[in-house]
Amino acid sequence: VQLQASGGGLVQPGGSLRLSCAASGFTMGDYAIGWFRQAPGKEREGVSCISKGDGSPYYEESVEGRFTISKDNTKNSVYLQMNNLKPEDTAVYYCATDPTPIGSSCLRHYWYDYWGQGTLVTVSS
Repeated sequence: VQLQASGGGLVQPGGSLRLSCAASGFTMGDYAIGWFRQAPGKEREGVSCISKGDGSPYYEESVEGRFTISKDNTKNSVYLQMNNLKPEDTAVYYCATDPTPIGSSCLRHYWYDYWGQGTLVTVSS
């Protein structure tokens, strides 16, 4: 299993970014896949995920309505469209996947064994 995250950068408050995660080595429908973030001095937290099987999306409360997760099975890729970014969204963002999480538990980082490298998102004026 390999994951490659990209798309981070510096953006002003209110701006947008789209993160991409290129996946290989597994069947996407059989795995939960999610985006997580870790800010300096804080614990890693779930941002958004897609459950295995029915592919339902889940969002952490603070990003609901601003972030949208999607996947393209033909490209083996998962995306995180982030709109109306806030300074508190500043963090290193990671994509991760694992066959274990079911339903909304895909937001819990401790279920995941496979992680991509992080991509830094900085929201600042």
